[in-house]
Amino acid sequence: MVFKRLLGSLGVGGPTVDTVLDPGTPLPGGSFTGQVHLQGGSTDAAIERIGWELVARVEAETDDVAHEGSVVFDRFTVSGDFRLAAGQQLTLPFQAKLPWETPITTLHGQNLGITLGVRTELVVAGARDKGDLDPLTVGALPAQQAVLEALGLLGFGFASTDLEYGRIGGTGQRLPFYQEIELTPAPQYAYAMQELEVTFLAHPGGMEVVLEADKPEGLFSSGHAALTRFDVSHRENSGRDLTAEVDGWIRQLTASLGTRTVPAQVHSGSPDGHAYEVGHQGAEDRPKGPGTAIAAGAAGLAVGVVGGMVAAEVVDEVGDFFEAASAEGSEEG
Repeated sequence: MVFKRLLGSLGVGGPTVDTVLDPGTPLPGGSFTGQVHLQGGSTDAAIERIGWELVARVEAETDDVAHEGSVVFDRFTVSGDFRLAAGQQLTLPFQAKLPWETPITTLHGQNLGITLGVRTELVVAGARDKGDLDPLTVGALPAQQAVLEALGLLGFGFASTDLEYGRIGGTGQRLPFYQEIELTPAPQYAYAMQELEVTFLAHPGGMEVVLEADKPEGLFSSGHAALTRFDVSHRENSGRDLTAEVDGWIRQLTASLGTRTVPAQVHSGSPDGHAYEVGHQGAEDRPKGPGTAIAAGAAGLAVGVVGGMVAAEVVDEVGDFFEAASAEGSEEG
């Protein structure tokens, strides 16, 4: 990704900056690297600050009306307080760390439709210039991927994902928004819920998994929502049957919806193809991470995540988002 811009605030002959992110897909809580290439203009310039902003496209609801806008969720400085001579070429390597709650944008190479961007800021002699946005791709942590694959094995399918402005009560959420991954219910749970919403709130020691489901409206009853949360460690334990444990989470969730429990149906690709009965985990027996083997049968949630018309819409939305956010950055500058 490249950002190259002539500082309009300095007019013709000002310095240019070319920022290149190194290849790779960072994970939440992980680092990404790159270089800032500076080219001096026709005169010396006092570089006060070179920095980054992490920007996300977020939805917010007010009076039952949905709005979308860009939210800056982290800032950091690459360098600053030095003089760039006329015509001088300078390369500044950098390394930055993503917040643990950074949303997932891709799963097994499939775009999930979340738009994140990195915006460069250059301050020269008191003049602030916010440049264009470069798209940022973020992969899933092993524990996040394992939970989603377990849901795929149980028969849940990907519907959509978005970023919601606000906070989930009773959690350790730190960012001003959270990611909702919306799944179509597995056949054995279709009677109990319209959809399943999954939110990961990662932190250095593990992550909170927040599950929310809406009970369908019936002829003699109105629908309502239920929410529950579980803790998962980043540590791996290959002997753990996470698919069975996740099924236990869903059973607890459906119980809070006031619906009866039906036998679990684990899709082909689970370790032994059997169903399991698992209750709510206590602190002493929380899942230690991805314990279910990744098999072809888990592809229900991981392969073909976004396809057809949805993929085309995502591409259009990404383009619109980066154009709008870049214009916003220029206005702020």
